[in-house]
Amino acid sequence: MQDDLSSGRVRKAPESFLNRDGIKAVLTEAKNGRRDFIRSAFAAAAGVAMPAAMAQGNPVPTEGGDPNILNLPEHSKALGQGVSPDGSYGKPSKFEANVQRRQSPGLTQTTQASVSFAPLQSLFGIVTPSGLHFERHHQGWWDIDPSKHRFMINGMVKAPKVFTLDEIMRLPSVSRFHFIECGANTAVEWGNVAVPTVQYTHGMISCSEFTGVPLITLLELAGADLKNGKFVLAEGADGSSMTRTIPMSLIKSGEVFVAYGQNGEMLRPEQGYPLRLIVPGVQGVSWVKYLRRIEVGDMPYATKDEAIHYIDLQPDGLQRQYTSIQECKSVVTTPSGGQVLLDKGFYNITGLAWSGRGKVKKVDVSVDGGRNWRTARLETPVLSKALTRFNLDWVWDGKPAIIQSRATDDTGFVQPNYKQLRAVRGTRSIYHNNAIQSWLVQENGEVKNVQVS
Repeated sequence: MQDDLSSGRVRKAPESFLNRDGIKAVLTEAKNGRRDFIRSAFAAAAGVAMPAAMAQGNPVPTEGGDPNILNLPEHSKALGQGVSPDGSYGKPSKFEANVQRRQSPGLTQTTQASVSFAPLQSLFGIVTPSGLHFERHHQGWWDIDPSKHRFMINGMVKAPKVFTLDEIMRLPSVSRFHFIECGANTAVEWGNVAVPTVQYTHGMISCSEFTGVPLITLLELAGADLKNGKFVLAEGADGSSMTRTIPMSLIKSGEVFVAYGQNGEMLRPEQGYPLRLIVPGVQGVSWVKYLRRIEVGDMPYATKDEAIHYIDLQPDGLQRQYTSIQECKSVVTTPSGGQVLLDKGFYNITGLAWSGRGKVKKVDVSVDGGRNWRTARLETPVLSKALTRFNLDWVWDGKPAIIQSRATDDTGFVQPNYKQLRAVRGTRSIYHNNAIQSWLVQENGEVKNVQVS
């Protein structure tokens, strides 16, 4: 970057868009299938002005000295607070209190079967803090007594076994970074609803360091029939009886494991404490929380959440079943919807890319709606089936721009645009939307969610 090139400032996207009355109205109209109403409600809410102080971020005066430099601040003259005076769990700064997970109005009818979206626009690197990790529940979350929780292996095994948490934690462990993405992430974009921020378009994804025991190790302890056993059934202990079929081929690879740790500590209750299944590259519904049982079998189980839900309706009327792999995908998080570019000049375009089939090999970025592409820088580490951060230098000249990212993984798969994806998948899908996301930067600097076919 040239020394005389000014750096542009970004006004943060507002975190919350709708009040209780607005949410109630969106729920009512969503039941009636009025997508246009939902789109306009989000658009109107996104246009709410932010406080001037927040918008400007205490800018440096254009003339004279900066009082923030000339005057010694109070924190440089006085005694600070004591170390953990109440023995509390560490919390973010009060100035970052607005960075939270958010629920989406109209997505579900009850809080127990709802989603909270991770604030991707406010995160750095590839790791999602545990307190900001997205949630998806089918019958609410539980804080289970670990001393009473049991994990059982049965089915095609020589000796069915029951493990306590202590017994599992004494076994040799692994720690790996992996992303988890809900199969319905970006679902509303199928209908071009144009929710306002990247938190709502792509926020059902997070990436953590998980710690646990490979499932293959536990199966071998039970004498599982690894030759004739082609699948396992994973079952959770919550009231929804979440059950999913996992191919034995994934388990034999050693990648699938039973986790008790996340980001250096025990799992959070909303993330499945005390045990959950980790199935790298596969949609989040298969990462069964509150894991209590694995059954070894010789055929898929066709449970309710894989025979009725989490299936893909095709253009010819047939449905894809057991389509669990999360294909190569990416999204720009800055500049992104709801943000405002306050100046012409230099910006760092940044975002996230991932693939359920392996590593991200390359990310290309366009600022003209896909006519021309430049290769972005990939931040290290670049890990298999984990989020990858990318960056690209950009000088905004104040004219309208459409910013996109396109990822390629190490299998050669290239992220499609909407025209390419709909040619294969049609227009009636809900799950597995990995199309290229577009953000329109307007002349006034406001960033909007648009769809380019």
